[in-house]
Amino acid sequence: MTSLRRRLIILLVASILGVVGLATFVAVKVLGGPSPELTMGPLAHQIQYMVQLVPGHVPGSGDAPVMISDRPAPGFEDRKHTQVLNDMLRRNGLDVSAVVTRNAGQPRMIASVALPDHRFMIVDVPDFGPPRDVWYGLAGWMVLIVLGATPVSIYFTGVLVRPLEMLEAAVSKIGSDGMLATLPEKGSAEVRATAHALNELSARLKTAMESRMRLVAAAGHDLRTPMTRMRLRAEFLEEDREKWLSDLDELDRIADSAIRLVREEVNQDAVEPVELDRLVRDIEVEMVSLGHAVTIDHLDHVSVKAGALGLRRALRNLIVNAATHGKSCTVALARRDGQAVLTIADRGAGIPPDLLNKAFEPFFRVDPARTQFIPGAGLGLAIAKEIIERYGGSITLENRPGGGLLQTAVFATA
Repeated sequence: MTSLRRRLIILLVASILGVVGLATFVAVKVLGGPSPELTMGPLAHQIQYMVQLVPGHVPGSGDAPVMISDRPAPGFEDRKHTQVLNDMLRRNGLDVSAVVTRNAGQPRMIASVALPDHRFMIVDVPDFGPPRDVWYGLAGWMVLIVLGATPVSIYFTGVLVRPLEMLEAAVSKIGSDGMLATLPEKGSAEVRATAHALNELSARLKTAMESRMRLVAAAGHDLRTPMTRMRLRAEFLEEDREKWLSDLDELDRIADSAIRLVREEVNQDAVEPVELDRLVRDIEVEMVSLGHAVTIDHLDHVSVKAGALGLRRALRNLIVNAATHGKSCTVALARRDGQAVLTIADRGAGIPPDLLNKAFEPFFRVDPARTQFIPGAGLGLAIAKEIIERYGGSITLENRPGGGLLQTAVFATA
């Protein structure tokens, strides 16, 4: 019973059996026998003929069994059938009275007709109801339903659990590299949707793996250069102490930035409505206090759903990047078509067009020689993009016609 397939089969069969069984039971109870009018009509005509022939009538093979008695048949009176039978006898012009009785525990009815000589003619009432073994028939009917419903239930259960089986098969085929095998997108709509979702998941996993590999490779490359310089200066430790400290600071920045990038994916703060204009204003005040040339153009009142700490870190990275590399920057926030559009424009040299698509890669620097005139590990944009996309936003970079870089972040409003 732990199998979902078995549970679904049993549920479908039981449901079909229950519905049909209940409907059959109600039909037997409601339509189990004919109305008193249909039952007593032929009997009234038969009694009329018999009363006229008794005692000289000899029963034939087609007659109902007839018996003459000094008292009516025992049992309790069925008033409804008694009234219907007497009404029909009077309509047929027969001046006699009758009583219909039943014996306790038996469905059979008996009509006792009072004759003019104070005797009673006992007549069995024809039974037009369902057969006595109706419950055996009902049991057989249920067995047929089970036999018919089981294969149908098995088939449709297979259709229902096929996406789950596909998911199980895909997970079991994950290779040592953590990649999912590509699934054929064919079959029913549900199966195709499941296969498509799994293929998209596989593509995302592949992209994430490649990104982390580039991160490790870039970190190794960036660490190699200051370490090489440290080896060359080992002989001149006393006179190059400041350079040694500078290299060590660079190593610390690279390691610290890489750790923060990983932590952004592990430690995620709760999503809640955040007043984006107020957050931008707080960051602007902080940047000005630190000596950065940051100004506000205009801020529309907009709220977005995000983690307050994570979003603050992302926007701070963007503004610091613009204020540091672009000499100064201007921030604007506008509401457009149900979206919050944040723009950060600087007055720097911009990014060469052929490098714009690489700007969000870890440890990216425009200067190929990675000269450290400006402190930083090249992870600010990568971290910002990671956070913004986590909360359903997007970020783009483009060079301004008059010079400088324009960073545009778009969020759905709360």
